Amino acid sequence: MDKVFIVGAGMTKIGRFFERSARSLFAEALWKAIEDAGGLKPGAIVVGNMTSSVLMEQDNLGPLLADHAGFRGLPAFKVEAACGSGGAAVYTGFALVKSGLVDVVAVGGVEKLTEGVTSEVTKALAQAADAQYELIYGATFTGLNALVMRYYMEKFKYAREDFAYWPLRMHEYASYNPYAQLPRKTTLESILNSPIIADPVRLFDASPIGDGAAVVLLVRGEERARKIASETGRDVLVELSSVALATDSVDIASRKDLLTMESTVLAAREAVSRADISLRQVDYAEVHDAFSITGYLALEDIGFAPKGEAPKLWKEGRFGKGDKPEVNFSGGLKARGHPVGATGVYQVAESYMQIRGDFPGFKASSPEIALTHNIGGVGTVTAVSILKRVK
Repeated sequence: MDKVFIVGAGMTKIGRFFERSARSLFAEALWKAIEDAGGLKPGAIVVGNMTSSVLMEQDNLGPLLADHAGFRGLPAFKVEAACGSGGAAVYTGFALVKSGLVDVVAVGGVEKLTEGVTSEVTKALAQAADAQYELIYGATFTGLNALVMRYYMEKFKYAREDFAYWPLRMHEYASYNPYAQLPRKTTLESILNSPIIADPVRLFDASPIGDGAAVVLLVRGEERARKIASETGRDVLVELSSVALATDSVDIASRKDLLTMESTVLAAREAVSRADISLRQVDYAEVHDAFSITGYLALEDIGFAPKGEAPKLWKEGRFGKGDKPEVNFSGGLKARGHPVGATGVYQVAESYMQIRGDFPGFKASSPEIALTHNIGGVGTVTAVSILKRVK
């Protein structure tokens, strides 16, 4: 089968856009991606989204977005996998192109979170948990991650301060990113003194609520991808080498190990194997850090750090500029923002730009291979993608 290539990317800034609709945000990102690909238009549209039914009272989202963007008639549909909806959309779009069913697919993600009141948004996000065994008892998404964080601290003997180094670095990177929701640096003191959301999770441990959209254009075949690259004046070709998706239990009580996101372990292993690389070859990674604890667990469960050592290694400066892999130069979900259904697509778009060498924020050190990691729920579903620079 022919290989799949990324030939264009478009993103909106993430923020609180009370005056804008989801359809306008998506159309902006889609047309930016089309322009980035030299005017190439898609033959199908796949949209990652988590909360349109609840917060927008809008189902049938794919056709709505396609119509508004000027593509009435195209195949278009929504993919939902909680906060991992963007990654699941990439998985779906990759399959459509790889199979030969569609030659050009626009894979996008969009979310509108800020128009709902806090209680509505909290409940919508909590629906990524088990409705019968967790949500019914008042569990929130933050509360469940707080349980995991507390257990991790106790088991591996970490202090609260050890978790503050994650958001400290994310805000540093986000200060360079024009698309970031929180593009400002902060201090260790501010992080440690921020309000408690669900003990031990503080405000700066959690990603913000925001709106945004991102789109990548996927095409089938190296010849066509090279032609597009040439027409757009680029000498870098980026292959979407593999995408893997795996799941775990939705409720966290029945997990084999509360501190291992089994879906991440499985998806990372499969994606790396399908891409025919070793994990040591990954130069750059965008990992899912909805909370500080999630970022550390991601590094361990992907295989970048031994279990229980990620906070120590991070505090020592690992995974920064010049290391391998370099991690989350976008600012991550923590500071770039987390418009949930779009996050996985943002990660792929950012990694694609890092490989091309024209990401407008904090730049990686000329990566050849990148990995993206997007999860839904408390590690319930994980999508991992491998991108390669092709000579």
